[in-house]
Amino acid sequence: MFTLYTRPECGLCEEAKLMLGLVQEDFPVEWNEVNIERDDVLHEKYMLMIPVLERDGEIVLYGNIGYADLIEALID
Repeated sequence: MFTLYTRPECGLCEEAKLMLGLVQEDFPVEWNEVNIERDDVLHEKYMLMIPVLERDGEIVLYGNIGYADLIEALID
């Protein structure tokens, strides 16, 4: 299970969600989205890195997240 940390009006976040959707067409990927602006601790932690993709409490990818990056993250 992946967690995607985002915030509203974030172009890179929208792109990451689109890429996750494309990956889901070929692989059984489960993920949930968390808006960092609803939590002061998460906002402070990730505000300069978003979008951030995390798995099992570890950051897998952040920033410009592409399809190939996601595929590699699934393999690891």
